[in-house]
Amino acid sequence: MNDLDLFEEPAWSDQRDRRRGRRAQAAVRKRQRRRKLNSRAAVLFSLAFLVAVFGGGGLIGLAVLDRKLSVPDYSGQGAGSVIVQIKDGDTGWTIGERLEKAGVVKSAKAYVKAAEKEPRSAGIQPGFYTMRKKMSAAAALALLLDPKSRAGNQITIPEGLRAVQVVDQLSKRTGIPRREFHKVLKNPEALELPPYAKGKVEGYLWPGRYDLDPNGTAESVLKAMVDRYKKEVADLDLEAKARAAGLEPHEVMTMASIVQAESGKPSDMPKIAEVIHNRLEKSMLLQMDSTTKYANGTYGIEATAQERASTSPYNTYRVKGLPPGPIANPGADAIRAVLEPTDDGWLFFVTTDPEKGVTKFARTLAEHNRLVAEYNRNKRNGGG
Repeated sequence: MNDLDLFEEPAWSDQRDRRRGRRAQAAVRKRQRRRKLNSRAAVLFSLAFLVAVFGGGGLIGLAVLDRKLSVPDYSGQGAGSVIVQIKDGDTGWTIGERLEKAGVVKSAKAYVKAAEKEPRSAGIQPGFYTMRKKMSAAAALALLLDPKSRAGNQITIPEGLRAVQVVDQLSKRTGIPRREFHKVLKNPEALELPPYAKGKVEGYLWPGRYDLDPNGTAESVLKAMVDRYKKEVADLDLEAKARAAGLEPHEVMTMASIVQAESGKPSDMPKIAEVIHNRLEKSMLLQMDSTTKYANGTYGIEATAQERASTSPYNTYRVKGLPPGPIANPGADAIRAVLEPTDDGWLFFVTTDPEKGVTKFARTLAEHNRLVAEYNRNKRNGGG
């Protein structure tokens, strides 16, 4: 074998391999083209089938499609009665879930679908609603938008009421006997008061508007007010701000209750709070008529000489420092005033014209006495 033979044999072999490779590649491309043609044929067949279905048998095709796209829903106005609560902050989906859970609508999706078509659905108010079982989503939505379907007793508890006054209003509105509320006030464990309340409800029934559950109890109604208190003071950051001011939360609430009871308008509150702070700092008697009236179970703006002689720890004409606890249920403005009082040196204040809610402030006893004289003149003239 010569050198030429050794060179030419591999060259001839490589050419043969290349021809085989080209034939193999051509076969692959042919199979790919065949698959593409088959796929196109399948698509065209499917389109032809759909055209045939919707063109020749459109009603059947639409019915099938509708079943696939629709959501579970009842038809009609429903029957029976069930109470459903819509809470503040509920979204459309949350409302739908509440309705579905109560058996009002067949699915939350059906309610959401109906609500999306009704702009007024965004304005549904929190409260209790009398609904029916197995309603269409559209019918359920219409009922929620009808004010007549509101089932609860709406009530607004103003700031500054004592617990016994709150109970009177709740009893009148709900029909629950006062004795049921007083039982809870005496044994409030179920209300889950904050630890610093020391087991006393006074001061911890948050004032404001409430939708009362028509099936509620004295306990559930009062607990809703305590729960609201805890939420509101958390928003105010009460505990942290009390610590920053060198106070306990219970002291803040006690002071706030006095501020609430003594003020004629919100703008007076920071000044009254300063008076309380300054008198405590100087170890002066607070001498607040509101605490003394509370000690005697009476109402009004001026304590009598007999009431001021009371030995109750709530009588701040005789006992130095704060009373044992709140004397009423204050609102947010009064709490903020205690945490952010003015700094003007006020030591006295007198409501010189109770009819008009005019309160004036003084730094000295002489100024205070002049304000008392002004109050007495107004009282003689029918303004007090």
